[in-house]
Amino acid sequence: MKRRSIVGILLIALLMGLVGCTSAGSNSTDRTVGTGGSPADSGDLKPVIYLYPLEDNTEISVRLDYDGNLVDLIPEFNAENTWNVTANRDGKITFEGQTYDYLFWEGDPNYSYDFYSGFCVKGEDTEKFLNEKLAILGLNDSERAEFIEFWLPMMEKNPYNMVSFQGNTYSRGAKLTVSPEPDTLIRVFMAWYPTDRYIKINPQYLETPLRGGFTVVEWGGNKVK
Repeated sequence: MKRRSIVGILLIALLMGLVGCTSAGSNSTDRTVGTGGSPADSGDLKPVIYLYPLEDNTEISVRLDYDGNLVDLIPEFNAENTWNVTANRDGKITFEGQTYDYLFWEGDPNYSYDFYSGFCVKGEDTEKFLNEKLAILGLNDSERAEFIEFWLPMMEKNPYNMVSFQGNTYSRGAKLTVSPEPDTLIRVFMAWYPTDRYIKINPQYLETPLRGGFTVVEWGGNKVK
């Protein structure tokens, strides 16, 4: 009986150890979570809005009507779906006494992005690709650098990345209204996903905007699941 009891105790201890390991494993998954509570690699991530007025201390209203769930805003709106701010020619934004380089938002859209045309890019070529395409789309050196700093770590180690820069789908789903009306509005939004193999896709035609006058620039992206 003693021998059976010892064996039983050992079996119970072993089972408890296995359960403990399983529980520890399930709780140790480390996923960075955004301040809005959603995983940091999903949804519409880091759309940032730069304002470049022609004169310092220009009062500007920026309204965002989003077909989805906004999960993060920096700073928070100070009117209905709206930031009322003051901006300078160098892009510095003043909002209720605080200074910002840009307006920031993130959200989970109720709509889907399309890949009717785009690019299939080797992971190792992603930085060169982004530098080239973002310049065509109208981003300046510092805007491109910030875009690439955010997105490249998620993309460069993948075998391939499917990329499609969104136009009407994004503009309708995340409607931006700026007052006074800008002379130039540039919105660059990249839908993409990693793939293990090359996928043939219709090449996407990209237009270069004429950048001048009061300029508003936005960039962001979505790693499509």
